[in-house]
Amino acid sequence: MEISSSLYLAVFYGTFLGVLLGYYGSLGCLEEEKAGLLKLKAFINHPDGKALSSWSGEVDDCCRWEHVTCDDNTNRVIRLSLGSLRNWERGKWYLNASLLLPFQQLQILHLSDNYLAGFEGLPRLKRLRILNLKGNGWLTAIPILSALPSLKVLNLAENSIDSSQLQGLKYSGKLEVLDLWRNELMGGIPSIIGTLTNLKSLSLGWNDLNGSLSMKGLCKLNLEELDLSANRFEGSLPACLSNLTSLRLLDLSQNYLHGTIPSSLFSNLRSLEYISLSSNYFEGTIYFGSLYNNSRLEVFELVGNKKYLKVETENPTQSFPLFELKILSLSGCILNWPSRVVPGFLLSQYDLKVVNLRYNHMMGDVPTWLLANNTKLEYLSFKNNSLTGVLDLRSNPKHYHILVIDFSLNCIHGELLPDIGSIFPRLEVLNLSRNALQGNIPSSMGDMNRLVSLDLSNNNLSGELPEPMMMGCISLEVLRLSNNILHGVFPTKPNLTRLLSLSLDDNYFSGEISRGFSNSSRLVLLDISNNSLRGQIPDWIGEFSSLTTLSLSSNFLEGAVPTSFCKLNELSFLDFSHNKIGPTLPPCANLSNMEFLNLQNNEFTGPIPHVLSEATSLVALNLGGNKLSGPIPPWIHLLSELRILLLNGNQLEDSIPLHLCQLKSISIMDLSHNHLSGTIPSCLVNITFGREVVFIDGTFFSDAFAKMYTVTSSYLYESQLSLFQQDIGVGLASPGGSEEIEFVTKSRSESYKGKLLYFMSGLDLSRNKLTGPIPPEMGNLSGIHTLNLSYNQLTGSIPETFSNLQEIESLDLSHNMLIGQIPPQMIELNSLAVFTVAYNNLSGKLPERKAQFGTFEESSYEGNSLLCGLPLNRSCSPAREPPATPPANEEKEYSWEVSFLWSFGGSFGMAFLGIVTFLYLNSYCRELLFYFIARHAPFLRV
Repeated sequence: MEISSSLYLAVFYGTFLGVLLGYYGSLGCLEEEKAGLLKLKAFINHPDGKALSSWSGEVDDCCRWEHVTCDDNTNRVIRLSLGSLRNWERGKWYLNASLLLPFQQLQILHLSDNYLAGFEGLPRLKRLRILNLKGNGWLTAIPILSALPSLKVLNLAENSIDSSQLQGLKYSGKLEVLDLWRNELMGGIPSIIGTLTNLKSLSLGWNDLNGSLSMKGLCKLNLEELDLSANRFEGSLPACLSNLTSLRLLDLSQNYLHGTIPSSLFSNLRSLEYISLSSNYFEGTIYFGSLYNNSRLEVFELVGNKKYLKVETENPTQSFPLFELKILSLSGCILNWPSRVVPGFLLSQYDLKVVNLRYNHMMGDVPTWLLANNTKLEYLSFKNNSLTGVLDLRSNPKHYHILVIDFSLNCIHGELLPDIGSIFPRLEVLNLSRNALQGNIPSSMGDMNRLVSLDLSNNNLSGELPEPMMMGCISLEVLRLSNNILHGVFPTKPNLTRLLSLSLDDNYFSGEISRGFSNSSRLVLLDISNNSLRGQIPDWIGEFSSLTTLSLSSNFLEGAVPTSFCKLNELSFLDFSHNKIGPTLPPCANLSNMEFLNLQNNEFTGPIPHVLSEATSLVALNLGGNKLSGPIPPWIHLLSELRILLLNGNQLEDSIPLHLCQLKSISIMDLSHNHLSGTIPSCLVNITFGREVVFIDGTFFSDAFAKMYTVTSSYLYESQLSLFQQDIGVGLASPGGSEEIEFVTKSRSESYKGKLLYFMSGLDLSRNKLTGPIPPEMGNLSGIHTLNLSYNQLTGSIPETFSNLQEIESLDLSHNMLIGQIPPQMIELNSLAVFTVAYNNLSGKLPERKAQFGTFEESSYEGNSLLCGLPLNRSCSPAREPPATPPANEEKEYSWEVSFLWSFGGSFGMAFLGIVTFLYLNSYCRELLFYFIARHAPFLRV
């Protein structure tokens, strides 16, 4: 009975205690922790922040406040998610860690992205398991980890911690996850990491670690995830990598690793799920069959290898792989040489989301079966291969998941499917450029209302622009239809309000420039060159306030440039060439950002427009083939960035101004076919003309419009380090607007474009009225490739310094009045391919027929009657032997006799002529003379 009473009493007290605890628990968090949270809020917001607005008296239970998580039983705070509460404008700060003292049950603390620079002390938080300090940037030291005995996860990514600060890790013996991604670590892999015996996940990616990849310490750990990407590790893959049999994730991308990729690496690591070896220097052959037994493999990346790497996917030891890939990125390799077939194992893959097989030299039919087999495919790229056949995409009625399709730079032919728009309703990027597609652009394109970029350029597409496409593709930002055979007039009511880049060049469009394009007010690039457009430049062109590139060249446009052109303040590339535009530029034009200006072959008249003096960023100026007159203006020296100056084919007068010599960066200058007079300034030697080392800086070949469009795959690889999400960057570039110039070299007009402009240099002063001698200083233009001084009135001799023109390929001095001998030292010009001095007054023996001078024919020297030697048919030897030279004393005597005889003969002749003249003028004396002769010398009578 007593036992029974005691039992009832115990049950009663237990129940009472449970009810009591439940009652008080329902009151919310502890007052001590609530007060601590309010103090923490005030500290974080100091001096004027407004974060954590829900932390107030309006909600009494702090467990219900945002960013706070409490234990369900004890209502003690166990998690604080305090990331991204302070912005960079409020500067770096230090957290007074004593504010965390009330939270003794805290297990997870997130303080990421707060611009935190460090802690003032750190209380002993015995239960803290996860500390996230990612993305603070200014954090330079690791907190005192001895106060965190239970810590298992430490995220210090995206901070400023260097290798010297890692010694504090010795107090974290239970650490399992360490993320030091994107810090300032240098040298080799810190040895302290090898002592963390419980470590399972490690990221040292995106630091400055270098040297050979020594992993002695790491290979002794039981690692499951290892990220060493984007460092400067060199050497071959360490053999001990094969010992990490628990490894699930391995990322060694973006280093300088070289050597072979051993097949044993994959066959031993059967737990691998994620492999990235991209952007290294591997060579040899990798056999994909060594991965067939890796049944867990989901991601394989090998992109952008910088050496000759063969990848063999065919003829494996077993027929089918055990894996089901989600991501396959294998590009820039020599794939399946010499058959170059599409990997056969893809036929057994049915869960792919991303397939990137660009730049692999593959041949065969277009593998459209990939879309049929993988209904969840989101990204498909076979760019720059040699695939043929027809793009037949009818396997499934709709592909709802596909976002990107890129089959550009192949040999695909046939027509686009009429219902392509309904097959891919969610497509965002479609690139089929540089193929052999024919037929019309389907009207169903208008169903692609999510399409951001459409590139069908460089095909054989015909017909007109379909109005449904121009009305329905409301998300379109990039439209490239260049180099086709499209025709008709531009649509009057397009609805492309988001359009940034429009390239319709090199087609057969006609009519006037449609006002419908004015709806695309966000345009950055507009290229409608090389069509048959007529009329004037529309006044509404000024509404494109963001326009940086405008090309209207090679049409039939005429009339003045509208004053609305003055509103285009962002223009950096302008090409009006090969039209009938003129007579000048509006004085109000804002050219402060202009880098490339081409007004060639138009109707510009009068002096060179003064408004160009404000274009101080100009790199290339082409005013050739107009009717400009007057002198070259003195303000020309203000264009100090100029590399190309073309003023040829005008009516410019006066002398070559000395101001031109201040344009020291010039590599190509053409002043030919004008009326320039005076002498050639010797200061032209101050101009570079290719003397300096070529630095390819993007000036001449960067894309006129470039935007990186990010497509985010739905695939997530759940890593302890972070969620590895496939963000695929798709370059939306429009190369329209690249500078192209015409320059006469090697006696013919050549077109130079892109990278060639970095290596070309030349000076053309031909067909002017220049006089005087050639300045010998011009021989110091040691980097020049072309020099043309023909069709002038130059005198004097060819400077011997021309033998210093070691890079010269074309030298034309013809049709002048040069005298003297061709300097024999010029045979040392080993690059000279074209040389002419025809129609001058040169004399003497031609240079020896050696090296390049052995290739020049008679036409190079014709019109110089005093030149001799091969290849001319004039010998330099006399027809007979000259007389022997007399002895010295005889020579003196002989000279005296000759002088006497010449003197006597001259005097006699002068006297005789004087008498004859006198008698002719004096008739009386003449009669007396005749009388005397008749009287005393009758035999002289006639």
